[in-house]
Amino acid sequence: MAIPFRPLTLRLALASTAVALAAVPFTFLLWAAVAHWGPMHRLDDDATRALNGYALDHRALVRPLQATSYVFHAWVFRLAIVALAGRLLHRGAKRLALWAVTTITVAGLLGLLLKVVVDRPRPSLPQPIAHAPGGSFPSGHAMTAAVGTAVIVLILLPVLRGAWKAAAWTLAALVTVASGLCRVALGVHYLSDVLAGWILGAAVVIATVAAFETWRRAEHRPPAHPAEDGVEPEAADRIAPSHRTTGAPGNG
Repeated sequence: MAIPFRPLTLRLALASTAVALAAVPFTFLLWAAVAHWGPMHRLDDDATRALNGYALDHRALVRPLQATSYVFHAWVFRLAIVALAGRLLHRGAKRLALWAVTTITVAGLLGLLLKVVVDRPRPSLPQPIAHAPGGSFPSGHAMTAAVGTAVIVLILLPVLRGAWKAAAWTLAALVTVASGLCRVALGVHYLSDVLAGWILGAAVVIATVAAFETWRRAEHRPPAHPAEDGVEPEAADRIAPSHRTTGAPGNG
């Protein structure tokens, strides 16, 4: 009886290690923000002023940067996940829908709690491009972008093949990076806020994916590689309306 669960034990150990590796840099950033650690504060201040100054020197970038506050807003990702979960629920993928909503909700609540507890002031710049309420650490935009894009990709992977999988992860990474760096350029976040948001978002996704895989193994489902196969590979026929997988670009 112990043999079939060895893959599960290994997966959980790897997931726990990944979460721990994410927790170490996040804990350091959290400590540095709370303790007002000089070296990080100087790095943060230099990075924020440099990106903000670059945007001010290139006025054509100002409006696009301001637009990112709306395009990459946390609620845009949350509503997209809820809409996708509603579709999954309608098509019978109840557990997948629950995983998606749980992941984005946990991320949002955790980020809000940390903002209140840390209560880090936002950057003070001579000419900020934008203003934002609340605490600065961690960046909610960066965290929700990381979680939202990862959740969407992990849901859609079972209906993607070949180069489309790499394209999906690449697009998710680009959106996540752009969302975070734009907040620094706008002058409403420090670089460490953004890094913390990315790290914490990745940790939340890893944790909920590991929990979902635990359920799959308990249900005697075949083992999956979420980063390649998606969170629930067997739900492909309920994810895609045509019940067919998408071929790689250029393969028809």
